[in-house]
Amino acid sequence: MHVVSDVHGRADALRAAGDGADAFICLGDLLLFIDYADHSQGIFPSLFGAEQAARLVELRSAGQFDEARAMSGELWARLGGDPRQHIEDAVARQYAELFAAMPVPSYLTYGNVDLPRLWHDHARPGQHILDGERVELDGWSFGFVGGGLKTTYRTPNELDDEVFAAKVDAVGAVDVLCAHIPPDVPELLYDTVARRVERGSGALLAAIEKTSPRYVLFGHVHQPLQSRIRIGSTECINVGHFRASRRPFVLQWD
Repeated sequence: MHVVSDVHGRADALRAAGDGADAFICLGDLLLFIDYADHSQGIFPSLFGAEQAARLVELRSAGQFDEARAMSGELWARLGGDPRQHIEDAVARQYAELFAAMPVPSYLTYGNVDLPRLWHDHARPGQHILDGERVELDGWSFGFVGGGLKTTYRTPNELDDEVFAAKVDAVGAVDVLCAHIPPDVPELLYDTVARRVERGSGALLAAIEKTSPRYVLFGHVHQPLQSRIRIGSTECINVGHFRASRRPFVLQWD
């Protein structure tokens, strides 16, 4: 089983990520809106240029979110037309390329930067989209919980805690619990390069303590303080930042 998360536009490496695997799992964040390391990459610079993207990154990294939103608003106004249509057109182009590259069979759930309502327009036969749902693979039960939680970044697919928790409850007890965001454990939430704490889910942590899945797989935090910890008998694993590594995490069992 090969698992990836935080693809962020890396369609080129996605094509080979399922080689040799019985099945392929993707834990979301397919889209690349802006690359904090390379300001020329992503939807925002494709519309406004790398210089404006660099300025936006600077403001957001400094925590100046109101200023960043004001700057973005001015740029969208200059572009003309409906900003949502410009964004959706660019998103659709990325999704078309990404789903065409996605291995089959694959099992996917959403990240916090994804637009879930557009996925079914691009998914091919054998690409199974799961959210608050479970599936049996090779005799193991896998549960999938997509999306993120509310933050000051206001990414497109952030959910209220109660909505996220309801999806965790719907999955129930499984062998492998798959989510985009980590459980609410400090060591798993701190990004050592961005130097900030991301949000994790208390509902996921409660599910681990109640049902003891064999594994909990997630992404979201690109450079975590710890990528792997054990909670009781459960192995919690950040499967890595696929855009940077271009390599899947390989889940093996007896």
